[in-house]
Amino acid sequence: MSTRPIPIPLGRRAAATDAAALLERMGPEACTDDQLLAVLLGPGAVAGRLARRLLERFGSLAEVMRADPVELRVAGLAPAASPRLIAALEASRRVARQVPEAQWMVRTPADAAEPLVDSMGSLEREELRVLLLDTKNVVVADRVVYRGNLAGSSVRVGEVYREAVRRCAAAVVVAHNHPSGDPSPSGEDLRITAELADAGRLLDIELLDHLVIGRGRWTSLRAIGALGQGAATTR
Repeated sequence: MSTRPIPIPLGRRAAATDAAALLERMGPEACTDDQLLAVLLGPGAVAGRLARRLLERFGSLAEVMRADPVELRVAGLAPAASPRLIAALEASRRVARQVPEAQWMVRTPADAAEPLVDSMGSLEREELRVLLLDTKNVVVADRVVYRGNLAGSSVRVGEVYREAVRRCAAAVVVAHNHPSGDPSPSGEDLRITAELADAGRLLDIELLDHLVIGRGRWTSLRAIGALGQGAATTR
């Protein structure tokens, strides 16, 4: 017999009022999207009505959680409630990109890319992250270096390698996302990759790969020979 919680049907008026109680009694799996959103927005029927309005406006819970504070206020969200949504989104992103307790070892491009797709593939803005690896290709840190528009001129090689130098990392994997969802590398991506690879050789910190993350897909620039060396995936 299944032990999965069974959602309790509630009237539209009662749904908002009882969302927090339902979550506590039955667990989050028993809540609908509007009930979960209502819990984040605050107590009372007003929160339930606003949750439904936001879902109708943005189309899904994922899109609501990706909206910026200005969009949320335009949609009718009170300034006091907006930080709760933003904080919930940021907390989920941080959990998604934490290095797991089990060793995260990079032997192939997929080893580095697959854990990043969920946390980076649906971002609305570009983000550049650097994985720091030790001499055994184990990830010892995961750092966000840039957020926003990653024009080629804005990416500074020194910033990308700063933490790696400080931590005496043996190698790095650089990853950035394309908000369009298409992981095809641009001309700027190729140019930046060549600069990063050259800098890594000077610093004696190998650039193992530069990954372009799309929506559910990714591209390894090492695999296409963009690092100025063979397409090997291990040092």
